[in-house]
Amino acid sequence: MSTPPAPQPNPYAQSNPYAQQAPYAQPNPYAQPNPSHGAPTGMQAPAHPGAPAWQAQPGTPFCRSCGAQPAAPMTVRSHAGFLIVMRFHKVEGPFCKSCGTSVVRQMTTNTLALGWWSPFSLVFFSPFTLIWNLVVSRKVAALPAPGPAMPGATPLDEGKPVLRRPMAYLAIAPVIWVGWVITNIITHA
Repeated sequence: MSTPPAPQPNPYAQSNPYAQQAPYAQPNPYAQPNPSHGAPTGMQAPAHPGAPAWQAQPGTPFCRSCGAQPAAPMTVRSHAGFLIVMRFHKVEGPFCKSCGTSVVRQMTTNTLALGWWSPFSLVFFSPFTLIWNLVVSRKVAALPAPGPAMPGATPLDEGKPVLRRPMAYLAIAPVIWVGWVITNIITHA
C-alpha cells in the first residue's frame, strides 16, 4: 500500500487584507430579539444615569417600530379603490399600544379617504377593511401601556383620532353621490 502524497500549497492563493473584522462595526438597531438573553442582540441599557434601564420581559414580543414591550401581533389593513384599479395594503407585526394606535388610525383614515371610489370597493372591500381595523383597534386598546422603547428608538406619534382628521370625511362624497343616484332612479321611475 502506498501513502497519498502530502498536500502542496496553492501557488495562486492570495491573502485577503480585508478579511479581518472591521473595527468600526456598529450594533444593528433593527436586530431581532434573542430569546436566550431576553433582549435584542446588540442592545444595551442607556449609559447615562437616571435613564430607565431597558429591560425585556421574556416570552413577550417587541414592538416592530420602537422595540417596547408589551406588544401584540396584529395586521392592520388599508384599501384604496380607483374606479377599476384597487390597492390593498397591510402592515403586519407586533406593535405596542402607542405604535399600534398610530398605525390603525393612519390606515383607517387612508381607507376612509380613498377606499370608496370604486363600485366593488364601495360595497365589499372598504367596509370589510374598516371592520377589520375596528377589531384590531379593540385589540390595541386592550394592551397595557408600553414600557420604555429601545435606546435610540421613539414610539410613533398617535396623532388625532380618526374622526378628528379631515381626510376621514372624504368618504362623505361617494355616499352623497350614491344617494343622489338612488334618488334620481326613484324619482324618474
